[in-house]
Amino acid sequence: MNSIKDNSLARNIAMVVIILMAVGVVFVFSAGVSVEQEFDLSRFYEFPHLRQMMFFPLAGLIMYIASCFNYRKFSMDSGLFKSPTTYILALSAILLAIVLVPRFGTEINYARRWLRIPIGAITISFQPSELAKWSVIFFLAAICDRIGSDIKLYWKRFVPICGVVAVVAGLIITEDLGTAAFILFLSFLMLIIAGVKFWHVLTPLPFCFAAAAAVLIHSPNRMRRIAAFLNPEKWADSTGYQANQSLIAIGSGGLFGKGLGRGICKYGHLPEDTTDFIFSIIAEELGFFGAAAIIVLFIIFALLGIMVIVRCKSRFGQFLAAGIVLSIVGQAALNIGVATAMLPTKGVPLPFVSAGGTSLLLTAAAVGVLINIASQSPKTQIEDEQ
Repeated sequence: MNSIKDNSLARNIAMVVIILMAVGVVFVFSAGVSVEQEFDLSRFYEFPHLRQMMFFPLAGLIMYIASCFNYRKFSMDSGLFKSPTTYILALSAILLAIVLVPRFGTEINYARRWLRIPIGAITISFQPSELAKWSVIFFLAAICDRIGSDIKLYWKRFVPICGVVAVVAGLIITEDLGTAAFILFLSFLMLIIAGVKFWHVLTPLPFCFAAAAAVLIHSPNRMRRIAAFLNPEKWADSTGYQANQSLIAIGSGGLFGKGLGRGICKYGHLPEDTTDFIFSIIAEELGFFGAAAIIVLFIIFALLGIMVIVRCKSRFGQFLAAGIVLSIVGQAALNIGVATAMLPTKGVPLPFVSAGGTSLLLTAAAVGVLINIASQSPKTQIEDEQ
């Protein structure tokens, strides 16, 4: 295996990701600063913008470590129960079940999605749905590679695989409809890439829509979000407040922005400015060109990812790289869509940029795997396949 420094494709992927993470540290710090806030270093971990400064080098280290491991270790060449992917998926399902228990799961913003893990004087929050998303991607890549063309068998292969994905999505959907829908969407795309017949993919859709409708009907808050998206003027001062303030922040930035740290929407006007709406803060302070630069970086990442997929000679490597790239680019598109009010308001972080340790560290690990795929020569991949 070639090292990162000897492989331009792997090096370029790492460079783009590090730039995005660096931008995230700067703007999470900018968005998190308050005129009323007093820093207390003994409570360092309680400040999201200070935590992000700690997560940045840690994410870089995790990305490097992950890039050093042969990605084929996650395949199912040796069997279903000899692959770490199977046990990571099982662990994800267990954690998703645990987080639903009021005694263990922590409710934030009317949703129970986090586990609080006390470590000495600090408490770390962990979001199992993030691990579940990546475990499903790795599982689908491994199982589709293992069964090969048998993926076209509807009852023997396609339905059992959908059943596994449905269990994971079902554990998430009651508390986080957006993440569950995103996992299902990614799963269908990966199955189509793997060669599933298109009509096979259509058969689970009625069940997915029925489950989503049931969750929406039993959640007045989600219904209000849909109503606010369809009629933003009516809900501008209530449910549509975030989207409205996001557009104000983006529009007030103009072409060149107000200047780094000079935005005003972060001072209590735009909720979740360090996470879901960090793109709006970037647009306000750096203007159109700054926001466009972020979009261009994700487009470059997508193009580099496509190059990895095209150059990879391993079927498993192609599936896994496709899943990683689709997840990161798709999530970025969703976040920017929400920030620009093109999509209903939903708590989707901007990969590498938004505050949040779980998302950043797990995504960095996934990119490390992508870098490992990129850094292996076609000859090495063919030998590994054999």
